Amino acid sequence: MVYVVKKYLKPIDLNGISNEQVNDHWDLYEGYVNQSNILFKELTKLRKKGKVSDFLYSDRKRRFGFEYSGMVLHELYFENLKRGISLNKKNDFVSAIKEQFGTFEEWKEDFINTGKTRSVGWAICYMDPETGAINNHFIQLHEDGNIPTFSPLLVMDVWEHAYMIDNKASGRSDYIVAVMNNINWEVVLKRYNDAESKMITKR
Repeated sequence: MVYVVKKYLKPIDLNGISNEQVNDHWDLYEGYVNQSNILFKELTKLRKKGKVSDFLYSDRKRRFGFEYSGMVLHELYFENLKRGISLNKKNDFVSAIKEQFGTFEEWKEDFINTGKTRSVGWAICYMDPETGAINNHFIQLHEDGNIPTFSPLLVMDVWEHAYMIDNKASGRSDYIVAVMNNINWEVVLKRYNDAESKMITKR
């Protein structure tokens, strides 16, 4: 298995998020892809040598979870960013949001406040395909707190590296505003429809 950088997911000319910021962030994503490949090969070699009880294997296994999850979350994040995609407030995703949160604005406020949690991490709007429940979650690190079987609908990176070039370390609030002005709602709707149909959305 070889993982590749998905260049077609890279957003450009966003509103309020500079290309310089995206390029710097993209370099980090490429690092996660490279490290996932390196660690996958190393773990395979150690396993074939029967060294699965070694300290080195345990260390690489922990790192692999971090790097792999970082790769996947960045792909989801970059994919749901695009300038100029208007929200159709009559689509199925918005209808589900209104049913569960009362109004779209209440859900949006909750998602924004989730992203403002005082920690490095991710704000992720998940859907439980079994029940249809939609919830906003804060995920610390990359591999810590993701919910098994839940489908991510909207992913926002709130590590400092996502905004420090444009907004400095204290500028997360301004960055979040910019992200919300660049959501690819077509991607979010596709993920919602796939989750509702019990399908996994292809990245």
